[in-house]
Amino acid sequence: MNPKELKYSKDHEWVKTEGNDSALIGITEFATDSLGDVVFIELPDIGTKITQFEKIGEIESVKAVSDIFTPISGKIIEQNNELINNPELINNSPFEDGWMFKVENINTDELDNLMNSDEYDQLIKE
Repeated sequence: MNPKELKYSKDHEWVKTEGNDSALIGITEFATDSLGDVVFIELPDIGTKITQFEKIGEIESVKAVSDIFTPISGKIIEQNNELINNPELINNSPFEDGWMFKVENINTDELDNLMNSDEYDQLIKE
């Protein structure tokens, strides 16, 4: 169900590592299904230093406004600017086109604090 190569937080964010130093971050399909149609997203600014599990933005849907928490520490180096004009990309393609931001200088030890896809699948079944 969820991509095996990603790591997941209990807050329904995912991390895709790219090399040893950077990662893409997004929210899971389970999160998008729970939220409904996404209409707005607030992302952290490029250059922002983030700490694992801290609130770093908000996502607004037709149902609710929810906080976005970062699953890993690092420094924001890129935002998915397509989401500003097309926030529905998060619903349509949460693991590909709907990624939110890219982080560098990640602390790879923090990946141990996250779940693999099997553990995350178990979490969302409960």
